Amino acid sequence: MNINPIKNGIVIDHITAGKAMQIYTLLGLDKLDCSVAIIKNVESGRMGKKDIVKIDFDYEIDIDVLGYIDSGVTVNVIKNGEIIEKKAVELPEKLTNVIFCKNPRCISSCEQELPHIFKLTDKNQKIYRCLYCETKAKNL
Repeated sequence: MNINPIKNGIVIDHITAGKAMQIYTLLGLDKLDCSVAIIKNVESGRMGKKDIVKIDFDYEIDIDVLGYIDSGVTVNVIKNGEIIEKKAVELPEKLTNVIFCKNPRCISSCEQELPHIFKLTDKNQKIYRCLYCETKAKNL
């Protein structure tokens, strides 16, 4: 299998095997008018197996979404065929409009203009709770 290197764009590397499609969906990569390669179950010395997503376009990645899905990923920014920046992604302390409160009594469910904000309450178990009503979000 040959996947050409990209000249200008983003490579999301070290994705836990099987999570590339979640990243593709939550980042809205299907809406881009450029080449996007999803490479699943690539052998990795460090991880055993991993996924990789290549975006052949200078695209602003939502790091919070990436951190929520898989906090161990690496984002490589490519310019003129060279890596110019490498970003390690961590679990975000706060998520806004990434996940939505399922509590029908929550003010964020009633007031449509209000952003859905979740805060990280347990880093070890990756638990997020609604800022307004404390409802626990479902884990991915």
